[in-house]
Amino acid sequence: MKTLVAAIIALCATSSVASANGWRTYHVPESGTSVDIPASIFTEHAGKPDGYGQQFRSYDRSADLTVQAVENKQGLSPAEFLAGKNPPRGIIYKRITPTFFVVSSIKRDKIWYNRCNFSQRFVHCVLINYPASQKQRWDAVVTRISRSLHGG
Repeated sequence: MKTLVAAIIALCATSSVASANGWRTYHVPESGTSVDIPASIFTEHAGKPDGYGQQFRSYDRSADLTVQAVENKQGLSPAEFLAGKNPPRGIIYKRITPTFFVVSSIKRDKIWYNRCNFSQRFVHCVLINYPASQKQRWDAVVTRISRSLHGG
């Protein structure tokens, strides 16, 4: 009996480690964009965004992630680019620097989070939507995705 309990505990520990390590780096070759994504969460391809990249969604369709790179032909600053997108009112979090912007808010029981980093030719973005009721569960995931975003 003790052996069975030990085996079950070991199996559970292995499963949680496997899901915690279920990350991979997604690359957009056309722009040099790279970002870590939790492949164990975003298991389905959900189409192509404008520009270059990929859209993903969770198996239960409660969350989605877009990795996107668009050319910045006009050389817009992060503030100019964001203003041109006409962001919705009621943004809860906004940070704009000379090299990136982050905006986030809640719409229809979902948190939306957008970060875009600027390089010479491209704007490299991640857009994430997830249930507001699961905010605490998602905080570390969103932070890792956001911090891992890089452009070529």
